[in-house]
Amino acid sequence: MKSCPKCNLRYPDESTFCFVDGATLEPLKDPRIGTTINGRYVIESVLGEGGMATVYRARHALVDRPCAVKILNPALARDKLVRERFRREAKSAKKIAHPNVIDIFDEGDTGDGTAFMVMELLDGEPLDNLVVKGPMPLARALPIMIQVARGIARAHDLEVIHRDLKPENIYIAHRKDGTDLVKLLDFGIARSAQDSRLTGVGEVFGTPQYMAPERITSIDAGGSQDLYALGIIFFEMLTGELPFDANDIPSFLLKHLKEPPPTIASKGIKVPPDLEQLIMSLMAKDPKQRPVDAHKVHNDLVAISQRNGIAPPPEVEDEQRSARAPAATLPPVTLDRWVRRLIVFEQMLGAAFPVGAPPELRNLLEKARTLVAEITQIRAASIEVQRNLEGVEQKLREGRERFGRAVDALGIDASKAREEARKAREGVDPYTAAVKQAAEMARGIHADVLHWEGRCGFQMPSRDLSAAYRKMADLVDHWVQTVDLDKQAIAWAEAKEQEVTDLDFQIQELRTQLQKFEAGIEQEHQNLEQSVATQGKRAGELEQALMEVAAHFCSPLRGRPELAPLFTELEQGTPQA
Repeated sequence: MKSCPKCNLRYPDESTFCFVDGATLEPLKDPRIGTTINGRYVIESVLGEGGMATVYRARHALVDRPCAVKILNPALARDKLVRERFRREAKSAKKIAHPNVIDIFDEGDTGDGTAFMVMELLDGEPLDNLVVKGPMPLARALPIMIQVARGIARAHDLEVIHRDLKPENIYIAHRKDGTDLVKLLDFGIARSAQDSRLTGVGEVFGTPQYMAPERITSIDAGGSQDLYALGIIFFEMLTGELPFDANDIPSFLLKHLKEPPPTIASKGIKVPPDLEQLIMSLMAKDPKQRPVDAHKVHNDLVAISQRNGIAPPPEVEDEQRSARAPAATLPPVTLDRWVRRLIVFEQMLGAAFPVGAPPELRNLLEKARTLVAEITQIRAASIEVQRNLEGVEQKLREGRERFGRAVDALGIDASKAREEARKAREGVDPYTAAVKQAAEMARGIHADVLHWEGRCGFQMPSRDLSAAYRKMADLVDHWVQTVDLDKQAIAWAEAKEQEVTDLDFQIQELRTQLQKFEAGIEQEHQNLEQSVATQGKRAGELEQALMEVAAHFCSPLRGRPELAPLFTELEQGTPQA
């Protein structure tokens, strides 16, 4: 792909000069810039590059909507495992459908077979850019923490575990009022209960600085591993430092396994005691000592925020919906530009050949008109299919949001039930210990009874024997009462655990319904996507042919001085790309 250095028009590699201004074309540094992906997404510039993929700024050609396109590194395109993880990143994020999770519009393969995904275009910066600047003020940190917890709670409700939470994967975008809007990114190694086949035996993925102890020793670590990472991230936000520092990966892992985390106060940072307690509990080595789930973390953070006079961020985000609003009409910019060019071309022939233009030039102009008419028809048909596609996507989106809200409501109830079940189970331990102690004491008193029974031989009554019997009877009564209390505590804990089981069952039913809902729409969605992609590809081919025809038409005319004003008009009528 080449580009005109003056007007930035893109040309195929075989072109040599720009038909508009005659400038010599230059190769683009990134060959994808200027190309159209899947018949719709025009790649404009590079936003960021990584070892696995490159993210581009792009524009939806049919609805004139900005977006970001993430394209897998071509060197990894043949790796089936990497491709599947890349695909799962898009699938996981789309499934979550939450305002605090990056919105994925589309996914597929480029013409050369490289996987891509299309995302909302965000204005802001990743959290790690803010963390390196030092401790974050509480008034800003708490609203960010709350939104991170919300996104993770929704993901966990839908059985998606991120497994690589870190500041680089938390993007701080901006609402219209300038406040922070958190977006969780990069679910590439996320794990779903329905899709665990991508992790092989002995494989450990993630970032060592944020890796929970159970991740190091068990591939099947649950959602609590994300909570541990939240503790590390929150600690880093408030102190500007990681709780653990090491020079190599093994040392990091060993510290996560063995070394107690420092307190925030030990770093010279003063925060509310309940916030420090929450963060320390998130970093507990034993998952059972951490909060029961992300809903609990969220609720605690909201309460802490309110107690400190900091307003929690709003829960409903309209920005995400407006970013996906369907276009009412076909953007006319490209086609109108070509209509204006055809008029200028006709004027060129009239000025250069008053008596009559050569047949070859007249044929080229007619060919250009035919191509523009054909492109117009294809684009009109494409926009109609695109409207239908966006209607289906809106239906999918609304369905996911509806199920997500229902799951969220049950998830909040389940979180409370888990907390109550944990306390109820912990409440059993004292009674169980009391039963054991009563049994041991009974055995000791029983020994006294046997002793005095032996002394009297049941021949002569003894006050000592009577006292031993009374003491034994009192202790047995206490033992019975303790056993009853223990049984009641166990029954209460089991009842609470049953509440959790019942709520989890209801949540699972909703997940199943969501899967059925998505499956019912997926085929229609795929058919429409294929139609748009096919039409877009054909329109792109015709536009390339149109560029070549225009170049051939302008080539013999460029040296004529009387046409200079028209070539200037041609340049002015070509908006900067």
